[in-house]
Amino acid sequence: MKSQGPTSQYEWTPAELRNAIKAAGVALWTWNVDDDTFIMDAKAYELWNVSSDRALTFEDLSAKIHPADRDRVRAAFVATRAVNGPYEIDFRILTDASNVRWVSARGEGSAGDVVARRTMGIFLDVTGRKQAEEGHELLAGEMSHRVKNLLALASGLTAITARAAGTKEEMVQQLTQRLTALGRAHDLVRPLPGGQGSAALLGDLFAVLLAPYDATGAFAGRIRVAVPRMGVGEKSATSLALVIHELATNSLKYGALSDVAGTLDVSGTTLEGEVEIVWTEQGGPEVQPPQVSEGYGSKLLHRTVTGHLGGAIAYDWTKSGVLVTLRIKDECLSV
Repeated sequence: MKSQGPTSQYEWTPAELRNAIKAAGVALWTWNVDDDTFIMDAKAYELWNVSSDRALTFEDLSAKIHPADRDRVRAAFVATRAVNGPYEIDFRILTDASNVRWVSARGEGSAGDVVARRTMGIFLDVTGRKQAEEGHELLAGEMSHRVKNLLALASGLTAITARAAGTKEEMVQQLTQRLTALGRAHDLVRPLPGGQGSAALLGDLFAVLLAPYDATGAFAGRIRVAVPRMGVGEKSATSLALVIHELATNSLKYGALSDVAGTLDVSGTTLEGEVEIVWTEQGGPEVQPPQVSEGYGSKLLHRTVTGHLGGAIAYDWTKSGVLVTLRIKDECLSV
């Protein structure tokens, strides 16, 4: 300890400084401007994954900088020779053909460095921080994309429901139910591994969206779902949610789900490039083909299946219950 008036200042020993630098993960470097020699400590050689068996130059390190960052980093390092004060630059390096690391180069420029024809500083491995930042940006972009899609859907549904509803109360009820179905489908969409986008399982969509209707009758378990295990893309999931909701609502009003003894079977098979989903109602009141032009609900179904999902919908009005067949192309379900 060295006394300096009323206060004391601790003088760090070289060993203590080395331990502190090691604990912080700091790598040291010095660049001789005249001969381009780059001197680094063991930590820096490990970070850059270069051999310490031979002399190292700035050009040697430049070859390991990501091509998209190389010119920017070279210009920044050249500029440090005339910098007075701190400087910092973040960039990517290629430690091998496929491994990318983010490095932060920091230093302190001064007139003395320029005179001595040397500049020095530290390297920090900031890969973890950069990956976290990229993850946050990706999540924010995905959330913005989803919100815009849902707002567009909500706007369209509001217009359709307003034309179909007879009263304000009826419009509120129908619109709320449709938006709730969209929300449930949206909750099921999850990111796929490897940055392949987002998807929901086809079976989960039917199971979750039909669960409320299964509890409305005298006994549970009257809705059975058996469809192929496959992913449904984000846009297709919201569109399919509308289809499921409209079919279930019609069944609850007029079909099998309106009767305590009615049952609903949803089955699916994969064909050549298509998925066929069959909606079979049994045990409800006798149904008849509609004698009037399609209502807005039916128009919504047809528009969604043939437009957004790029498929086809067909009805078979049997006495025991309606049978609805959906055919959707695999490529349309994946988006």
